[in-house]
Formats: sequence, C-alpha cells, structure tokens
Amino acid sequence: MKTWPLQSLTMEQAQHKQFQLVDIICRHFPGSDFLNAGDLGLVPGLNQPQMTHRVESVLADFFGTSAAVMVQGAGTGAIRSGLAVLLKAGGRLLIHDAPLYPTTAAIAEQMGLQLIRADFNQLDKVKKVIENHRPQAALIQHTRQKMDDSYGLQEVIACFNQYGLASLTDDNYAVMKVDKIGCECGATLATFSCFKLFGPPGIGVVVGDDKAVKAVRQSMYSGGSQIQGFQAMDALRGLVFAPVMHAVQAQVNDSLVKQLSTGSIPLVKQAFIANAQSKVLLVEFHQPIAEKVLAKAQRLGALPYPVGAESRYEIPPLFYRVSGTFRQSDPTLEQRMIRINPNRSGAQTVLRILRESCEGL
Repeated sequence: MKTWPLQSLTMEQAQHKQFQLVDIICRHFPGSDFLNAGDLGLVPGLNQPQMTHRVESVLADFFGTSAAVMVQGAGTGAIRSGLAVLLKAGGRLLIHDAPLYPTTAAIAEQMGLQLIRADFNQLDKVKKVIENHRPQAALIQHTRQKMDDSYGLQEVIACFNQYGLASLTDDNYAVMKVDKIGCECGATLATFSCFKLFGPPGIGVVVGDDKAVKAVRQSMYSGGSQIQGFQAMDALRGLVFAPVMHAVQAQVNDSLVKQLSTGSIPLVKQAFIANAQSKVLLVEFHQPIAEKVLAKAQRLGALPYPVGAESRYEIPPLFYRVSGTFRQSDPTLEQRMIRINPNRSGAQTVLRILRESCEGL
C-alpha cells in the first residue's frame, strides 16, 4: 500500500528549531522575565494579559509572520476563529475532495458554508473548480485526509494565491514536525492546537496575515475569551520541547517499519507510516483481527484512546483504530488495520505489546 506521509524533521533540523525558538524567547524575555507564571486580566492599551501579548509576539517572529493570536478551543477554536474572519456565514469554502475532520465539518455546518470540493492532488482540477465556482476562501488540512493523498502544501497554496484566494491551513499534527507550516508557505492564516505540542488543554493559535489576525483578536474582546498569561507561558514552554520529542518519535516509527517488514510477527501483513492525521505507524493484518489485537494491547499497557493526540499526558504508546476520515474513505480498514503512535516509548516496547497481542489469535 502506497502512502505519502509528510517529511519529518531530522534530529538536526529539530534541534535547530528548538534553538531558534529559544533564541527568540531570549529577545522577548530579558533577565528573569521568563521565570514568571504569567499575569491575568485586561491590561490597559492591550486588552489582554501582558504575558499573552509577549508570547504571541514570540510566535509571530518564530513563524515569520506579522501577527499571531492565541484563542480558546484548541485547534478547533483556531480554525473556527480563522474561518469566521475569512468569509461570512453561508460563504463558499473550497475544500479537498475527502472526508472533513469531524470538528471541522461541524464548524462548516454551524456557519452554513457552501462546501466546494476539488481534488487537491490534481492542481489542474483545482484551478478549474476555482474558475467555475469562485470560492471566497479555501481550507487545506496539512496532514492527510485520505491514505492516497500526496499533495504538496506549498504547491496547493501557490495555486490559491494565483487566484487571490484567501486560505487557511489546518496545521494540527504538523507543527514542529515538518519544515514549514501554512503561513510559511504563503497561506493567509495557519491554525493549530498547543495541546498537541505539550501545552495545556484548550489553547489554539492563529498566525499569519496581520489584518486577519487583528479581526480574530477583535472578536474576543471580553475578558472571559482571553488566554491568560499563565496559560500562554505554559503553552510556550511546551512548544520548546516539541520538535526534538517529535523527531525522536519519527525515528521510532522508522525503526518499527524496518523491523516489522522482516516478518517477525507472522499475523502482520504489512506496516507503513502515514499521516492519519498525526504521523503514525499503520499495521495491517492478514485477517480481520484488529479489534481483538486492540483489546489485548490495552491489557498490556498500551493506551486505548488518545487524550489530545500527542499531548503531554500521553506517555505510553497508543494502539487505536484508524482515523475517522480514513474509515470513511474505506470502511473495511477498521477490521484489518490499526494505528500505533509510539508517543514517548521505544520501538522494543511497541513490538513487545504488538507481539503479545497477536499471540493465540
């Protein structure tokens, strides 16, 4: 089975990202300022906590954009806020011809958006759809929605920009794992969840075009909608550790594919890496035993379900069913395939659990 997973950062590249972020932090937090839990409330002149404002400045500098804003509601909240400033309720939104992530589908329904579909794997078709249907904005999920997705983010965004089409990228599961996110490739806005980057629950980020980011900020004028200073600082601290930790995880995944390809576990037909939506190991069995394997793996110490999909709470490996968007594209996958995310574990732990879970089946 052929897949086109996103290119993970090497360990050297991951270290460079970490060092780059820390250097920017030093420029914004002199002396003991970083040794601060963070302030609260609406500071006059900012209408937000001072520390939140400074963290947003760090994020804007790090991603090379003019502005960033932290929002409530994690990645979903970031996508919702971004779409709300790019088009009005009932507007025409161009999306990939694939199952939408469930929370994104809920946003589209709530806004009454007219969804215009095009296969992002084929740019000629994308151009024809734009010319014929004139969408008002485009949404592109950085990671894969279908197993056979192969589109390049930068090329698709360049196509949008050719027509002056505003775009928002859902960069969840890609930030700090790949070289560039949406706004660094020319998208109007990039959105992601800090919870997937070892930050606190519920914090999302919208980064990109200054005018659009300001519009997001204006939509959360009240104190109760603000990200407090201690939340922003917690999110920034988690972000520092994300690139290297995810690079280690990528190395473990590569090792697992090599070891499973030798036939060391007879019930395994094949194993490969895919972005589904996080970059994970997909294991296909010769027989429809996925549910039985998952039940046994849970008793052997594997996590039975995600918390935030790579949040700081997820230390043991995750043995789980394939993603909802993948199941929609091919319902038969549920019985013969599982996904494994090593999280912070090593390859030998994953192999031990998988081997013992297959015994007697």
